[in-house]
Amino acid sequence: MIKPTDHFHGSDLEIIEKLYGIKKENITSFSANVNPLGISPKLKSTLAKQIDIIMSYPDREYSSLRKCIAAYTNTDMDNIIVGNGSTELISILIQIRRPKKALLIAPTYSEYEREVALGGGDTIYHPLDEAKDFTLDLPALEKDLKSDVDLLIICNPNNPTSTSISQKDMTAILDICKEKDIFVMVDETYVEFAPDVENITAIPLANLYDNIIILRGISKFFAAPGLRLGYAICGNKDLLKEINQRKNPWTINSLAAIAGEIMFTDKKYIEDTRAMINSERDRICRILDTCKNLKYYKPAANFVLVKILKEDISSSDLFEAALKKGLMIRNCSSFPFLNNKFFRFCFMTSEQNDALLNIILEMLQ
Repeated sequence: MIKPTDHFHGSDLEIIEKLYGIKKENITSFSANVNPLGISPKLKSTLAKQIDIIMSYPDREYSSLRKCIAAYTNTDMDNIIVGNGSTELISILIQIRRPKKALLIAPTYSEYEREVALGGGDTIYHPLDEAKDFTLDLPALEKDLKSDVDLLIICNPNNPTSTSISQKDMTAILDICKEKDIFVMVDETYVEFAPDVENITAIPLANLYDNIIILRGISKFFAAPGLRLGYAICGNKDLLKEINQRKNPWTINSLAAIAGEIMFTDKKYIEDTRAMINSERDRICRILDTCKNLKYYKPAANFVLVKILKEDISSSDLFEAALKKGLMIRNCSSFPFLNNKFFRFCFMTSEQNDALLNIILEMLQ
């Protein structure tokens, strides 16, 4: 039986295998939030042909890779810096900024708080209101942006709520933070899954504000967490220069750099992913609408947060029931401001989604 203190990340399949005796290859992870189409077919068919590139050091500037990212994100390549996953860039940014007090919009991803603590800073929360379906209340946020806050961290779309902040509201946030000398870090790990990316992404704002950095990676949308490739977009050239000076050279290996160039240009894969996620998101929400014993929060990303309304069922119960069928959801009771009634699952193939929905509806009927 799962312990109340045990909460598994989508990458914890080895731990699950050991605890439950289920082979990890037999587990479908609805917790990892990774593109169900797998890696880019263009990447799969061409990367092996590039193997000889490991005989040379990568270009220190990663110019070709940054040029591809610039075309993909519709921004200036001089605004782009690459790293060994977005985690490396987050860590270096916090080392440079050394925030004494960071404000997190929560519930959200726990690694932000960890990085701030490692840098010697404290973290406080601005709680999203469940009564408002975890959507951002801008005036309420402004009240929490006090003079002693020096870093605001935003995950957009947010994990685990799957709610998003519009570019218009992000502009208002940046104006408020500019007046109060607060730097803003925006994690856009899931923005590419959103049905209205152009209305959510903060990338166009990087040329207008010097107090923002936008972080992205390839782990989720491009289903390639093992390559450890991340990038940041920022119009503050002094900050980019300092990050580059702090960052070790060649943190991205040659194959990962080439892989990035291939993935960012696989237009069919990108279009197919968005079409599939958009279709499944709409279909799944329509099915969830039929169950009176749950409430879901309108998702912008490739996953949905659900609250169990049935009194005698908890998220741990549902986790156990799904796992017995080889399906792994995310028990969200470890997130700040959530309890043992909340769980999250990502959108997989139609067949896999139906298998999970059958379990959910059966338990919560």
